Amino acid sequence: MVLKTKDATNRHAAVPNTVTPTQETVSASSLSSVHNDDEDDDDDDQAAVPLPPMVKDDFVPDDPRDSLHPYDGEAETIDTAGVLVEERLPEESVELGQDLTSSKFTQEADSAVDTEIQAEPLAEPEPQKETPKKTEAEEPTEKQAEEKLKEKAKKKPKLFNKFDKTIKAEIDAAEKLRKKGKLDEALKAFEALVQKHPQSPRSRYGKAQAEDYLAEKQRSNDLLQKAINTYREAAELPDVTSDLLRAALKRRAERQQFLGRIRGSLATLEKLVEIFPEDIDLKNELGVAHLLLGDNKGARKVFDEVLVLEPSNGFAKVHFGFILKSENKIPESIPYLKEGLESGEPGTDDGRFYFHLGDALQRVGDDSAYHWYELGHKRGHFVSVWQRSLYNVAGLKAQPWWTPQETGYTNLVKTLERNWRTIRDEALAVIDQNTGSFVPEEENLREKGEWGQNTLWQQGKKASAACQGVPKTCALLERYSEATGCKRGQIKFSVMQPGTHVWPHTGPTNCRLRMHLGLVIPKQGCRIRCTDITREWEEGKVLIFDDSFEHEVWQDADSYRLIFIVDVWHPELTAHQRQTLSPI
Repeated sequence: MVLKTKDATNRHAAVPNTVTPTQETVSASSLSSVHNDDEDDDDDDQAAVPLPPMVKDDFVPDDPRDSLHPYDGEAETIDTAGVLVEERLPEESVELGQDLTSSKFTQEADSAVDTEIQAEPLAEPEPQKETPKKTEAEEPTEKQAEEKLKEKAKKKPKLFNKFDKTIKAEIDAAEKLRKKGKLDEALKAFEALVQKHPQSPRSRYGKAQAEDYLAEKQRSNDLLQKAINTYREAAELPDVTSDLLRAALKRRAERQQFLGRIRGSLATLEKLVEIFPEDIDLKNELGVAHLLLGDNKGARKVFDEVLVLEPSNGFAKVHFGFILKSENKIPESIPYLKEGLESGEPGTDDGRFYFHLGDALQRVGDDSAYHWYELGHKRGHFVSVWQRSLYNVAGLKAQPWWTPQETGYTNLVKTLERNWRTIRDEALAVIDQNTGSFVPEEENLREKGEWGQNTLWQQGKKASAACQGVPKTCALLERYSEATGCKRGQIKFSVMQPGTHVWPHTGPTNCRLRMHLGLVIPKQGCRIRCTDITREWEEGKVLIFDDSFEHEVWQDADSYRLIFIVDVWHPELTAHQRQTLSPI
């Protein structure tokens, strides 16, 4: 049963009942993408969606219609030829799908094998980035988290049943080939073992691992699907050890998530939790799987159960706090996010949690938000305290305000300013005469007031129905691919009524700049702050700012304010980057 918030805060003993208000580099791998810009609608906080009934007595087959939730940020994509098409780091340095979620998925399957078979000597590790200095307050909790991990590592998993021990020499020989990178030979050796000993769980598990690693090397989804099936076969064999069963199904769930088979992964994790009901880590991963499906309600129930069993679990706390915040339970979310981050547990040091904690603190008037933004910056999650976008391309020029000359888009700016009356008149013609507005903003960015938008382009795609109402405006924009082709932005009208205040917030990416063309601007009372610089709109003039920096809007006039918003690619992005960057 899902708890109501006030009950939840009472049951989780480590969390106080009340709160007193007082970076293509993907900095985080989105739960939710960040709250967005002054006038945008690409916030990724997802409402819960109903799930089909899960069959707990057996695995749910992979559903090719499953798609990755926006929560996973820059997720891998799959083309029709079955070839992995995403850009990634060299295969030696990153595990496939490692950035898919913030879950503490580990290479448990491999570490389990390493305890059974001595690995080849490793090469000298690459130099690591300097770890930010920890404060005295942070150090003890992180040490405790490290000690927990060491305790878990001490336990030697048992992957060999009695029969497998009789053929251990053959299994070790095949495994040695895999560890030396001779994956084709390793796969053949394990296939021979499986053919010779079809009831050997360890041989079949080795075959799955060889297929898994070969799929990574060949970037083949078809081979990876075979590995997923073989992991299942290994887990279903009689006399399989509990450790091998756990390792096989856990790895199966991870690879299903990588392929976007989220419902299949959820079913695998449900089976695991059913078999290992005391395993907190598995419950946490099940909660993340619910989040990947947009099932916040299911995720909340799982994380609540974890916190009842283990009230100090930092991983569950940050995720539970995130869910509360997505439900607009701002004060209630703060202690969960804060204590989860302070725990230092694996999976908690994630830019999204720093982002949402800081945002929640700002909304209750607590200036300690900037302490968490600063800490997130030191941890490498934010470009700076002001610039807190999470989906970034490294090295792009970063400044809050831009001139038309600096952008290189002077022709677009001139077109907008020369035709501002035409654009204004078309906008006024399509405003709802009864409400004096467009579709309400639904991103929960307003503290108060009314704010409506009418979108013409979203993620580089034209909204044809909307353009029918403003044909001249859309015809003007068609000439400028830097705007209409900007897959990480929008083109839209925005009308804001008197008495509206938009919370301080940042957009999701540093890959765009935002143009505001003033159409109907009251003489006084309308202003926008970006970092510590505040400006006002003028009719017929374009303001340009980088909405990945913190900004805030006030509408204190006595009549409505109407502007036209045009997002454009950051001018330093190459043509290749503009073509290949994923939409946001």
